[in-house]
Amino acid sequence: MAAPYVPQLAMYRQWLGDTRGLVFSSYEEMRQWSVRDLDGFWRSVWDYYDLQSPTPFAAVITERKMPSAVWFPGAQVNYARQVFRHVAAADAAGLPAIVSGGEDGSLTETSWPELRRKAAALALDLKDKGVRPGDRVAAYLPNIPETIVAFLATASIGAIWSVCAPDMAAPAVIDRFKQIEPKVLIACDAVTYAGRRHDRRDVVGELRRSLPTVEHVILHSEAGAAAAPDALLSDILARTGAAIDAFEPIWLPFDHPLWIVYSSGTTGLPKPIVHGHGAIVVVALALLGLHNDIGCSYHQNSFGERYHWYSSTGWIMWNSQVGGLLSGTTCCIFDGSPAGAKDKPDWTTLWRFVAQSKSTFFGAGAAFFANCAKAEIDLAAAGDLSQLRCLGSTGSPLSADTQAWFNARFAALSKTNGSKAQADIWWANISGGTDFAGAFIGGNRELPQTPGAMQCRLLGAAVEAFNEQGQAVIDEVGELVCTEPMPSMPLYFWNDEGGVRYRASYFEIYPDDLDGSGRGPAWRHGDWLKVNPDGSCIIYGRSDATINRHGLRMGTSELYSAIESLPEVLDSLVVDLEYLGRDSYMPLFVVLRDGIALDAAMQAKINKAIESSLSRRFLPNEIFAVAEIPRTLSGKKQELPIKKLLLGQSVEKVINREAMANPGCLDWYLDFAAMHLKKVAGAA
Repeated sequence: MAAPYVPQLAMYRQWLGDTRGLVFSSYEEMRQWSVRDLDGFWRSVWDYYDLQSPTPFAAVITERKMPSAVWFPGAQVNYARQVFRHVAAADAAGLPAIVSGGEDGSLTETSWPELRRKAAALALDLKDKGVRPGDRVAAYLPNIPETIVAFLATASIGAIWSVCAPDMAAPAVIDRFKQIEPKVLIACDAVTYAGRRHDRRDVVGELRRSLPTVEHVILHSEAGAAAAPDALLSDILARTGAAIDAFEPIWLPFDHPLWIVYSSGTTGLPKPIVHGHGAIVVVALALLGLHNDIGCSYHQNSFGERYHWYSSTGWIMWNSQVGGLLSGTTCCIFDGSPAGAKDKPDWTTLWRFVAQSKSTFFGAGAAFFANCAKAEIDLAAAGDLSQLRCLGSTGSPLSADTQAWFNARFAALSKTNGSKAQADIWWANISGGTDFAGAFIGGNRELPQTPGAMQCRLLGAAVEAFNEQGQAVIDEVGELVCTEPMPSMPLYFWNDEGGVRYRASYFEIYPDDLDGSGRGPAWRHGDWLKVNPDGSCIIYGRSDATINRHGLRMGTSELYSAIESLPEVLDSLVVDLEYLGRDSYMPLFVVLRDGIALDAAMQAKINKAIESSLSRRFLPNEIFAVAEIPRTLSGKKQELPIKKLLLGQSVEKVINREAMANPGCLDWYLDFAAMHLKKVAGAA
């Protein structure tokens, strides 16, 4: 496919002029309008994408204050209904809904009518099993078409969806699902990754034993049979009939819960975050359409569009990938390792899928692109990539060197495949989060792009970099904050009475009336941000102690729970040194019992504990035995000060010895930081 002759954002801007009489001299002027006039902007998104409701909404936003803002009261929506609006037109154009593949190179297509029929069949089955609006349906499934079907079926009847990836160990999944008390579990009995088949029957059994509210288990089985499931997913999805043909998703209030996703802080269980149907629809359409420039596949301007973002089901980018269906876009999904078999890694594996699926937009975590560049892959060997016109990156900062490496390779490729788009390929680099299922910063097809920087703050995103005084700064690194509500900010956390944990997670640092202007609290996201004078942005990594491994965030408390369950480990501390332009580096410090040495066997035991409780994704780069873990007088582990020391900040600025319970241990960490920084400087 050739690049669309009119960028999506340009068409929207023209529509604003034609229908609203709004004319802007620059993108930043348009963005300023979008955050000053929240009512006007989000109403325009509703109208531009012709969203439907059988009842009118009384207002766009009732209270312009976080976290109490209520959006589109009175409107009724359904995520699945918005998806299925496209069935007839997309199918008439001969376009599939889903193109799926894996490490073996085979492709399958799911048509739009088939997607609707299968979702209807499962929806009716769930209703027969007693699932009602508000009930939770939990899934332990990989990135396959059946998972999308199960999600749409759940959403269509007003039940609440929640999914964990099958690379997660049972304890981590149980910690998430037990909080939401699901009625139905849809699970797989095996998953293939890195060239190996991994049996998951024991995990499914453990989930069933540990989740007493589960009344029914529906199994996706590769073998076609399993240990006593209540039903096989394949049998349900094969059903046909008049009731299935006549099925329609029910209308729901705008803020009816759609899904529960999980984001971890540094203490306690993972946060079960609830997002609503309507908010996710409007935010996804604005992000994917206006900023990622992904068009409707059957629209003349973007005919044949195919959207692929590599993700597991455990990452919020899976939700974003599925969001392509909302605008009638073909979604290309890949299940497996992006580097193929573990014993013989091949970083062109995922690129071959991009070529085979004829993806026009390809996104992945920044770590994937960095690994490809390090491996010096040959893009020409991946197949015909001429359809590809855009790359997307998120999860962690994408370095300028990695982006420049790909720019040069695609420019060379364009000379042989004739792709004008690849001569100066456009990157939709975005930064957002699971917390609000969207992005604050991202791309703009019409703006200049600089390797290592994101092009702009997004429409509707009142994002600033705050200094230590809570003042917005330009050309300085500060805390990423959002000063105005966005529709997809959480409705609430599950079982969070009075919203105490919700407020503590985002609004404690910059509280109500923080600057004396009467403005409500500002959302602190936990990233370091610099807004450049030209409006472009650079993310420098996490500003808090949360771990971010390849785009997946995990609370340190979950690692400590796994590590300190070992009798040999008395105490531990972990920091993730994700930072722009550097490889992610996560050291683990452990205090061992007297007489226990940190030999190869002990290190393997620690790693095994992490893998068994969480996932291999969260294994540390190195493990160090220490005498003590630095703690405050109140007993808190001092993760963030140690992280800042290892990033090169001075000890005077990041830690107060007088506030430490054990200041004598600090010298060891100062020496370690000096050695680490010297090593990093030598590798630069």
